[in-house]
Amino acid sequence: MWTVLWFRPATMSTLLLLLLLSNLCRLGQSMSREEKLKLRNQVVEMFDHAYSNYMDHAYPADELMPLTCRGRVRGLEPSRGDVDDALGKFSLTLIDTLDTLVLLNKTTEFEEAVRRVLTDVRLDNDIVVSVFETNIRVLGGLLGGHSMAVMLKDAGHHMQWYQDELLHMAKDVGLRLLPAFNTSSGLPYPRVNLKHGIRGPESRTGTETDTCTACAGTIILEFAALSRFTGDPVFEVHARRALDFLWEKRQRNSNLVGTTINIHSGEWVRRDSGVGAGIDSYYEYLLKAYILLGDDLFLQRFNIHYASIMKYISQPPLLLDVHIHKPLLPARTWMDSLLAFFPGLQVLKGDIRPAIETHEMLYQVTKKHNFLPEAFTTDFRVHWAQHPLRPEFAESTYFLYKATKDPYYLEVGRTVLDNLNRFARVPCGFAAMKDVRTGSHEDRMDSFFLAEMFKYLFLLFAEEEDLTFNVEDYIFTTEAHLLPLSLSTAPHTPSPPANTTVQAPSLPHLSAYVKSLWSEEELDDSNFDWTCPNTRLLFPDPAFPRNLRDPIRSAVDKSCPRPAIHREPGMGRPPLRAQDFMANNPDHLELLRRMGVSLIHLKDGRVQLVQHATQAVSAVAAEDGMRFMQEMMELSSQQQKEQLPPRAVQIVSHPFFGRVVLTSGPAQFGTDLSKSITGVRGFVTVAEPYSGCAELSNAAFVQGRIALLQRGQCMFAEKARHIMKAGAIGGIVIDDNEGSSSDTAPLFQMAGDGRNTDDVTLPLLFLFYKEGNILLEALKEYREVEVLLSDKARDRAASIFKGKPLPGILLESRRDVQEEEEDCSTDQTSPVPAATLDQSQVRTVKQDESAPHNEDVTPEDDVGPAIKRNPEPEEEPEVDMDSSRKSVEAMMADWREDLEAFQQMEDEL
Repeated sequence: MWTVLWFRPATMSTLLLLLLLSNLCRLGQSMSREEKLKLRNQVVEMFDHAYSNYMDHAYPADELMPLTCRGRVRGLEPSRGDVDDALGKFSLTLIDTLDTLVLLNKTTEFEEAVRRVLTDVRLDNDIVVSVFETNIRVLGGLLGGHSMAVMLKDAGHHMQWYQDELLHMAKDVGLRLLPAFNTSSGLPYPRVNLKHGIRGPESRTGTETDTCTACAGTIILEFAALSRFTGDPVFEVHARRALDFLWEKRQRNSNLVGTTINIHSGEWVRRDSGVGAGIDSYYEYLLKAYILLGDDLFLQRFNIHYASIMKYISQPPLLLDVHIHKPLLPARTWMDSLLAFFPGLQVLKGDIRPAIETHEMLYQVTKKHNFLPEAFTTDFRVHWAQHPLRPEFAESTYFLYKATKDPYYLEVGRTVLDNLNRFARVPCGFAAMKDVRTGSHEDRMDSFFLAEMFKYLFLLFAEEEDLTFNVEDYIFTTEAHLLPLSLSTAPHTPSPPANTTVQAPSLPHLSAYVKSLWSEEELDDSNFDWTCPNTRLLFPDPAFPRNLRDPIRSAVDKSCPRPAIHREPGMGRPPLRAQDFMANNPDHLELLRRMGVSLIHLKDGRVQLVQHATQAVSAVAAEDGMRFMQEMMELSSQQQKEQLPPRAVQIVSHPFFGRVVLTSGPAQFGTDLSKSITGVRGFVTVAEPYSGCAELSNAAFVQGRIALLQRGQCMFAEKARHIMKAGAIGGIVIDDNEGSSSDTAPLFQMAGDGRNTDDVTLPLLFLFYKEGNILLEALKEYREVEVLLSDKARDRAASIFKGKPLPGILLESRRDVQEEEEDCSTDQTSPVPAATLDQSQVRTVKQDESAPHNEDVTPEDDVGPAIKRNPEPEEEPEVDMDSSRKSVEAMMADWREDLEAFQQMEDEL
C-alpha cells in the first residue's frame, strides 16, 4: 500500500515527489485508537490553555508573557534586542494562530478571530520590524487564514460573509515589505519600517549591510502565494530574484552557502555552513517551492545543495557546520536546535535513513534534558541552556510518523506532550525554558508555539476522520501555515530565472529533463535524486528503523565524559599568583599597580583587569604583569568550566503550584543545594532592613522563613549571617540594578568575603531584577508565597491548578517521573559567556559590594575580553606580549562567534 504525501496538480508526470510506504514497520505494540484519541484531546486542551490565556491576558499585544500574565508590548518592556524585531504591534500571536484554529476544528473561534483581526489590527505602525519574521508569521498567517476561510466558505457552513478581507490585508503587508528589496543585489534589507519603508536613519532602516541566508531565502512561498492569489506578479518576481542571487553566490567548489551575506556586494560575511540557524529554511524553501509552484529549477538547486550537505555536513547522526571554502574543516563542535527540522525535510526528499538516525539522536538528547537545548555539543552536553518552546523536533516527528507509520514516533510525541505539561505549563500559558538543567522559566511564549507546535502534535495523533479537510492538499510553510497546492495552476508571469548555470526546459517528464540535462558520460548517481524513492528497497526488513536507532541511543546514553582539566604550565612565577589574588586585599592591589595592572569595578559587580605595560615600575615588573594576566586568563577559562551551575527558585504555593521557576545564581558558600535531595522549602518574607546589612528588626517574622534581600551596601556573606542569626532557613538576594535579567546577563555567582565562610549553613541564591520582581509581585498579590530552593525544579504535577482541578486528561496521561540521569549539562550556562572576570567565574577574585563603581566604564569595556590588555610595545620593546595577545584574540573570536550564532537563531525565529 502506497500513499502520496505531496503532489503538484500542475505537472502530473512529476506528481510523485515522495512515495512512502504507509505501513513500513509496526514494531512492538501499536498505540490503540483510544490512546491516540486521548492524546489528541490533550493537544487540544493544551492549545486552549495557551490560546485562551493569550486572548484573556495579552490581546491585542503581540505576545503573551505567561509568568506575569500580561501582554508583551514593544517599547514598554525591556528590549531583548533583535528578538523584538518580530513584534510590530499587529497582534502577532492572533494572526499566527488563525489556521491552527481551523486545523483543530475550532471554526467558530476562527470566525471570531478573523473578525477581530479585521477590526483591530493596524499595519501602518511607525515601527521597525524584521522582514523575515513579518513575512513568515504575519504575511504567512494572513495567507493561511485566507486559505482556510475560502475552504470553509466553499464547504458552505462557515465564513459565508467572507470577501477576501484577509487577502487584502496580506497584500498590504506585502507592499510594506517590498521596499526592503530595493537593493542592487535583490537581497532584502533585514528590517523595514512598516509605515515609512526604507528611508535611511530617519526611519531607522537602510543602514544595514548584512543579512542571514535564511532571512533572504525564505520569502518565495509567501510572496509567490500572494502573487498567485492576487494576480500581481511583483511579489514572486522579487522573491525569485533574491533566490537567484543566493544561488549565484554559492561557493562553486563545495556548492554550499554561508550563514551571513552582504546584501550589497554579495560577499559572505560568515562563511560557516550548516543546516541550522541562519541557513535552515533556505534549503527548506527550495524544495517546497518546487512542490508548490511546479518549477523544476528549484528541485535542481535543492538536489545540488543536498548532495553537498550529505557529503560534507552530515556525519550521521550528527550535522556539523563546516567552512564553505574548506568543507572538510569543521567550523564548530556544537549543534543548534533549529537543525531539528532537517529530518522532516529529508522525509520530503525521500532520504529516510539519515532522517531516522538524526531524529533519534535529537530524541535521546531531548530525553536527557527534557527539551532540546538551544545548542548542544557533539557529546550531547548543554552548550546553550535555553529552550524557547521550539517546534522543529515535533515537526520532524510528525513527518517521520507520516512516512513510516511506526508507532515509535507516537511515543516520541507523547514524551513531547508530557514534558510540555510537566515543565513548561504555568497558570497563564506555557513559559519558555530559561535553563533546561534547572527547569527555570523565561517570561516568554512566542507566537510560533501556537502556530506550529500544536499543528504538528494534533496531526501526529489525529485520525483521518478527525480532520475537516485534506491536509495533503496543502503545503506547510516554515511557520506551518497552510498554502493550497492548487496555487501551482494559478496564472503567474514571473521573470525568467537569472544567474543560473542551467536553464530548466518545460518538459512533460522528468526523465526527459534528466536526459537533456546530462549526456551519458556525465550521468552520475546524483541524477537519480530526480526519481521517486522505492521505500521497499530502502527498508526490506520492517525492523530496520529500530536497528538504525539502537546504536544511536546507546551512543548518547554513554556520552557526557568527565575529562580532567589540564592546566598549561605558566611561563614563570610572578610575585603574585592568579589563584591567590583577592580584589579587596590592599597588598595585592599594590602588587598589581607595580606590574602595570589596574582593576576596574563594573556596575554589575564584576571586576575587570587591564594591563598597561608602560605603567609598570620596571620592565621586569611589566613582564611579571604579563605572566599574571596570562595565568588569570587560564584560571578564568578553567573555572568557567568548573563554575557552579544555576539554581532554581520554584514558586510552589497557590496559584502557581510549582509551575513558575526562576533562574537563580548560586553562592560559593553555604548549603550546597546540589547535595540536597529535597531542597529548602519555605514561605518568603522581605527582610528589614531590605539590604540585610544590619541585624534584622523583623527577626521574629523572618524566623523559619526564606528572607528576601536587596543587593548592595555590604558583602553577600554578611547578609547571609544576619538572616541566619534571625532564624531564616534560606535567603534570596535580588539585584538592585533595575532592568537586569538572566535573559541578557551572564550567570552571577555570589562570592564570600575573603574570610572563612564555614559558619554560613543556609542556602543563599541570587535573582536578577526581572526575576526578583516576579517574586515580589507575587508576594504583593498573594501575601503568603511559598518557594522551593533547589538545584533543579521538582515535579510540577499538582492536583490543583489555578484554583481548579486539573483537566482529567492531564492527570490520566501523566507518567511517573523518569529516574534521574547522569548530569550532562556542564558546558555553558548562558548564550553570552561572561566577558570579564566576575565572582561567577574566578572564585579567587573577591568583590566587596560596597566598592565604588567606576562610572566611566565604556560599553566596550562591559563586553570586553576576559582580560583586556592595552600593550604599547613601541615604548617597551623588551616586553613580549604576543602570546597573551593571541590568547585574548582567540578568546574574543570564540566569544563573538558564539554570540553571533546565538543572535542569528533569535533573529530567525
